[in-house]
Amino acid sequence: MNKLSSAARRAASSALLLSGFAALLLVLASFHKPGPRPTLFLIGDSTVNNTNAPQLGWGNVIAAQFDTTRIRVRNNAKAGRSTRTFITEGRWKTTIDAIKPGDFLIMQFGHNEGSVPDTSKAGRRGVLRGTGEETKNLVWPDGHPETVNTYGFYLRKFIREAKAKGATPIVCSMIPRNEWKEGKVIRASNDFGKWAQEVAQQEGVAFIDLNDITALKYEKLGPEEVKKFFPGDHTHTNEAGARLNAESVVDGIKANKKLALNKYLKK
Repeated sequence: MNKLSSAARRAASSALLLSGFAALLLVLASFHKPGPRPTLFLIGDSTVNNTNAPQLGWGNVIAAQFDTTRIRVRNNAKAGRSTRTFITEGRWKTTIDAIKPGDFLIMQFGHNEGSVPDTSKAGRRGVLRGTGEETKNLVWPDGHPETVNTYGFYLRKFIREAKAKGATPIVCSMIPRNEWKEGKVIRASNDFGKWAQEVAQQEGVAFIDLNDITALKYEKLGPEEVKKFFPGDHTHTNEAGARLNAESVVDGIKANKKLALNKYLKK
């Protein structure tokens, strides 16, 4: 009886040890369990999201630059939108409501902001120029009021609200148009590109000078080669142009080693 009792005790002890070891493995495994994938949100205009073939936006192809098993890419940009109309149409609300801690937000606007802001078809997208706090009060034909702000104001709104949600905002200057002067691509460095950079610096967030990065590539290729990227007009690229611009975005990300987004790029 004593031998049986001793054997039973040893068996029980072994079983207890195995059980404890299994529990420890489960605990250790839980520490290494990967969390949910972050999302890279893109907002902007048709140069970011364009499905009007053969035109294509860089946001339509940039996912190929990322390890999408580790990060999602969600292109919320919409053709024809400015910073102003992206907000007034509710597209920013849809985006910010979906953003969660650990996500990233890349914004690129400027192509549709240039008109004098009013309630006409021509002026409905326009914003006040610059980065200040100036405003313009409008009343639409149906009676509802709208306060129009500066380009910089709208960018700050995107940045601050994304930060408040625990996301990392990144500002891009707009891609250059196929416009040349004396052998050089015309930059946006005196207006929307300049203002985008100023806001990014003021808010302490990353800035990608997409306008200049791509312009330098265009200049190396020359006007005749670059013309092949632009079917139909001087603003909207085809797939080859979209891929070049997506590569420029990635160049800007890689140039900022502090950006956590770097670790999600394909090796």
